[in-house]
Amino acid sequence: MSLIEIHRLTKDYGRGRGIFDIDLAVEEGETFGFVGTNGAGKTTTIRHLMGFLRSHEGTCSIQGLDCWTQSERVKRLVGYVPGEIAFPDEPTGFAFLERQAAMLEHVDVKHRDYVLDALQLDASANLKRMSKGMKQKTALVAAFMHDPPVLILDEPTTGLDPLMRESFIDLLVEERRRGKTIFMSSHMFNELEYTCDRVAMIKDGSIVDVASTTAIRRNRRKTYKIEFRAATDFTRFLSEPFQVAERRDSTNQVFVNVDDDEINRLILALTRYRIKFFTEIKYSLERYFNSIYKKEADDVQ
Repeated sequence: MSLIEIHRLTKDYGRGRGIFDIDLAVEEGETFGFVGTNGAGKTTTIRHLMGFLRSHEGTCSIQGLDCWTQSERVKRLVGYVPGEIAFPDEPTGFAFLERQAAMLEHVDVKHRDYVLDALQLDASANLKRMSKGMKQKTALVAAFMHDPPVLILDEPTTGLDPLMRESFIDLLVEERRRGKTIFMSSHMFNELEYTCDRVAMIKDGSIVDVASTTAIRRNRRKTYKIEFRAATDFTRFLSEPFQVAERRDSTNQVFVNVDDDEINRLILALTRYRIKFFTEIKYSLERYFNSIYKKEADDVQ
């Protein structure tokens, strides 16, 4: 049994809104990303995992516990950051953290202080007067402070400046090394690609694809951007037996797709041309999912 299991999960709000037949499995110690456009169903899925919503069909479980019928036990295993943060009426960040701690069986004060320091948060500040970024940090500390085995994070870097995003990513990588199981939604592909083992893409409430970030980084299919010094070279190259993904006539540029075993042949061919530049376009998680998304859109048409 996987640590997190989602089986045929459906919540139908009508008019095509909701989530439909979601099937996902996250292994213990895995960092799993969840990506999709606004309204695709990321938060709805996460709220089912937290026991806040009851499905119309299907089930989800964490460590073998049903997320709806055993939600109280599930919540003690999980550190959770919601997509929309709403704090209770507490005077300071520390007061809120102490209130959260009172509802948990155990809080590791040293770990809490470590996370506070890592995120550079002054939790003595007035909770209502905190900036969006400070509120996000407070929510992150609340999720991490009891050192839970599972982290469920819905857009956790919302409101953080670039420097704090880096600090958070470092913290997440450290938690991953400690064996935590992490389920994280984000609209920032670079965050998911750097931190996750696998990433699922959801579109219109359904899972479109699940990709291994390692497999994407090791993709054998490469794309190269080539600019020729003269239009005559550009035109002549188009007759070469390579797959041209895109051509830009006004700038004498082509984008060529080649497999690893074709690269030497491409380089040899280019020695016969006057080249202005030749560079590899790195294959990324964002490019992969954009291609999937485009294919889905083309299939609908």
